[in-house]
Amino acid sequence: MATEAKRAKMCDGSELSPLQTFLQWCDGVGLVLSSKVRASKEGTVADYGMLAVDDIDEGEVLFTVPRSALLSQETSKVSVLLKKEGSSLECSSGWVPLLLALLHEYTSPQSHWRPYLSLWTDFRILDQPMFWSKAERDALLRGTGVPEAVDQDLANIQREYTDVVLPFITRHPDLWDPNTHTLELYTQLVAFVMAYSFQEPQEEDEEDEEEEEETAQSPPIMVPMADMLNHVSDHNAHLEFTPDCLKMVSVRRIRSGEEVFNTYGPMANWELLHMYGFTEPHQSNSNDTASIPSTNVHAAATQGLQSAVERQLKEAQWEVLTQLMPKDEAFVFGKRGCVTDRELETVLKVLHMSKEELSEFKENEGWEEDEEDEEKVSHSFSNEGLPGLEASWKRLIHEAARLTLTSYREDEAEGKMGAEDVDGDEVLMKDRAAYEGLSSRQQRALQVRYGQKSILYRLMELTEA
Repeated sequence: MATEAKRAKMCDGSELSPLQTFLQWCDGVGLVLSSKVRASKEGTVADYGMLAVDDIDEGEVLFTVPRSALLSQETSKVSVLLKKEGSSLECSSGWVPLLLALLHEYTSPQSHWRPYLSLWTDFRILDQPMFWSKAERDALLRGTGVPEAVDQDLANIQREYTDVVLPFITRHPDLWDPNTHTLELYTQLVAFVMAYSFQEPQEEDEEDEEEEEETAQSPPIMVPMADMLNHVSDHNAHLEFTPDCLKMVSVRRIRSGEEVFNTYGPMANWELLHMYGFTEPHQSNSNDTASIPSTNVHAAATQGLQSAVERQLKEAQWEVLTQLMPKDEAFVFGKRGCVTDRELETVLKVLHMSKEELSEFKENEGWEEDEEDEEKVSHSFSNEGLPGLEASWKRLIHEAARLTLTSYREDEAEGKMGAEDVDGDEVLMKDRAAYEGLSSRQQRALQVRYGQKSILYRLMELTEA
């Protein structure tokens, strides 16, 4: 922070810890904490967390946060200015107004939210891969998709700061200072928002279901106390939004001594590491996934073609697909099968069309409304249904998975991969002493890599000829 405020003291003259100061602030703003839980820095899976100190039944309210205690672009001291000049702050992320509010509140000794924000003296302790060196990201996370996502994040952050934020704060030197509110601090606050912010669910309107994808998302907000709870996929609490307040409610029985866990949504380990800086053990993360890039599907479809006629048809098929798919399309597989089954089915159908079928498809601008049962498609691309696919479809999926596996290590680029070839990752996962000898970054990267590889190896087994 730019300056240090005087810390509150206890009656015996000793200084309050940041957590104690925060809890005092919670009392002052009307944040009600159940007597059955306590916020803690000990006995939890991360720096902060929440523990049950008594048995909790399903449906009990663990704490209530009044909306006046939320930190957002609308509640910050600079909210009027941010609203007035909102048109100059528009950007693809939609985060700039909140980040400007955080830049001001985090460095202001008089900030209403100072006891809350003082819980984090250095956001780099979150240790998302954006704080790793590029060399370390590329070495530990090759093939997982994380290095590319982080490179894009950092490029967007720098562009956003240079083109939008810096001109704005320069126009308002009474509230911001470029020497204090630097790109480095801005990047750290982006990491803070990535890891701790919430987005309020929007009310669904049946008439607008078709336009759901075009609806603008709610801006992120910071929710004191709620962001202390850690995540597991098998969570025991859930945040509910009401007009007057937000409530953390237990979704099943929690025994005294257990940690209270929220959920950040169904997230694969690579997403958890990228956004939040941690992973779950790959075995217990039921939402883990692996992606096969469309480029690998193309490579699998075109290798081994014997004639110019075959190659010409395959490229014609692919040209049609490029009009139907996003530029960086990937096909996602989870522990129970293909998540993007409809998209994969379309690609496989087109890649196995005859010249005449492809011409008809182009003339009709695609298929007529597909009446095929979604449950049938979902089953066909599930772990149970994959072995029963057409042999040519299985061969293509199998080879695309194999090609994807070669991307995880530089020395595998020209090698052949099979389900029996698990390199050193499985050895590390099973050797407890070796695993515990790894750094925390190496352990998290290993959970991501091995979780993805396990899904791809299983997919190869299911599509074996």
